Amino acid sequence: MELKDIDEKIVISKPKVFIWACVGIVAFVSLIACAVFFLSVRGAEQTMVPDVRGKDLVQALLELQQKELYPRIQLRYSNSVTEKGKILEQDPRGGTIVKAGRRIRMVVSQGAQVSAVGNYVNRDIESVRADLTALFAGSTPLITIKEPLLYQFSTQIEGTILEQNPPPGTDIFSPVEVDLVVSKGKPQTASTMPALTGLKIGEAMTSINKTGIRWKFDIDTADSTAKNAGTVISQHPAAGEKIESGSIAQITVAIPKDIGETEVFRVFKYTLPENPYPLTTKLEVILPSGDRRLLTEVKHSGGDFTFPCRVPADSTLVLSVLDREMRKEIFTKKQI
Repeated sequence: MELKDIDEKIVISKPKVFIWACVGIVAFVSLIACAVFFLSVRGAEQTMVPDVRGKDLVQALLELQQKELYPRIQLRYSNSVTEKGKILEQDPRGGTIVKAGRRIRMVVSQGAQVSAVGNYVNRDIESVRADLTALFAGSTPLITIKEPLLYQFSTQIEGTILEQNPPPGTDIFSPVEVDLVVSKGKPQTASTMPALTGLKIGEAMTSINKTGIRWKFDIDTADSTAKNAGTVISQHPAAGEKIESGSIAQITVAIPKDIGETEVFRVFKYTLPENPYPLTTKLEVILPSGDRRLLTEVKHSGGDFTFPCRVPADSTLVLSVLDREMRKEIFTKKQI
């Protein structure tokens, strides 16, 4: 009997085994195909879109990266120089559930587009300076303020811009220097000296600062009694007398009797640049502990700035004008 005849007999004698074997093979191949199919079409894990509006671009990118999301960035000018580099819009919005790997559209501000000179009249000169600095940060400034400024007396508040040249709306084709006329305030006249004798230092400072009179503090170590310790013991001119504009009032303070071994009582002194009108001036103390406290805040037009200070030894005194640091000095323990 030939081999072919034997195979045919096996197939004919066991047809059910052959059929089930074929069915099993088909089922196994189908199962593998389904597994491959579902693995290929299975979506990525879901994640929540963070709200990045108003945030800096770098921060927004980090937050998207943490969520396994990808940015699609669009640039647009906005109306404010302070928005430069911040996210103005996003799509999808924050809180939306999406699949990881989704692209998030973000509109990033390029800042304010500058094509013409702005209107600076009736604005404060310092705010204009700050805006121009921010507007051209990191790039060549297209608009600068010509120095020195021109000042004139006016009923407008000190520092208010009265005139400008070129006028608002002038097209910018190359860097422009703007001439500004700034108010010095009302003409100064003779003032009446307030009564300061007997007042504590802070009270005397508040009283004289209201008048616009310039001052100079001194300390008298000889005339200190329990009654007058730490207060004003003399002033010149006397209370009620006239003092001409630009003149300096002399104020003498008695040294406090209860100064501790770890304290210092001295007059802080520093000569500030002269200004055409008084500017906000602050004297602060940084204690040895690191705490920062305000000692006094006044309007000062420059020249000698003096103020008696009672602080812990090794404290740091910081003098600033318009929040710009001018002087830093450590008060160590020493005899006055």
